Amino acid sequence: MTTILIVDDEGDIREMIRFALEGAGFRTLQAAHAEEARGVLAREDVALVLLDWMLPGRSGLELAHQLKQHPKTRNLPIIMLSAKGEEQDRVQGLERGADDYVSKPFSPRELVARIRAVLRRTRPQDGETVAEIGGLKIDHASRRITANGAKVEVAPTEYRLLHFLITHPDRAFSRTQLLDQVWGDQVYVEERTVDVHIRRLRKALEPGGHDRLLQTVRGVGYRLSDEE
Repeated sequence: MTTILIVDDEGDIREMIRFALEGAGFRTLQAAHAEEARGVLAREDVALVLLDWMLPGRSGLELAHQLKQHPKTRNLPIIMLSAKGEEQDRVQGLERGADDYVSKPFSPRELVARIRAVLRRTRPQDGETVAEIGGLKIDHASRRITANGAKVEVAPTEYRLLHFLITHPDRAFSRTQLLDQVWGDQVYVEERTVDVHIRRLRKALEPGGHDRLLQTVRGVGYRLSDEE
């Protein structure tokens, strides 16, 4: 059974989410603050974290960033929950490591749909192949990325984004096309989300100079190409 960790300092909200998720077939665990959440993650096999932004002590934003920096939890999907609904807040949450962002108040049915969508996106895909361009190589069977032989670590969303682009080289895709192909049509995300993950992917590829392969096509979107 898929286990979801609910991290929120308000017991009523945790209970509401627990009821909705267990009714949808998930197993749930709960934590009221960041340190308790880290303890749960050290003991339990968790598939996804629902993380409230405003937590006592260390904020959810700080915890998300720390989880994405740690080797054991860097690939753990995170959905940020917050009453902060402005675009800049959503972008900040995504930049610090969240895979999706849900504004409060939200409907339990929407939250379940978001969770299922994120879990679909983070599961291994079919059609396992090896693709390479300009010394950048992705082995989909082992889900490993290397740049001139050096291992490159990326989060699940950046992996799917790179996998799509490297298997469709030299083609320019709009943000809408990338959302459809990488995120799927079941996810409520904005075009700005693509820019956030492109920046994160470029940063991961920068040490070996392979960020140059990820090119911005003015007025269109992005492409992966070894040609200037």
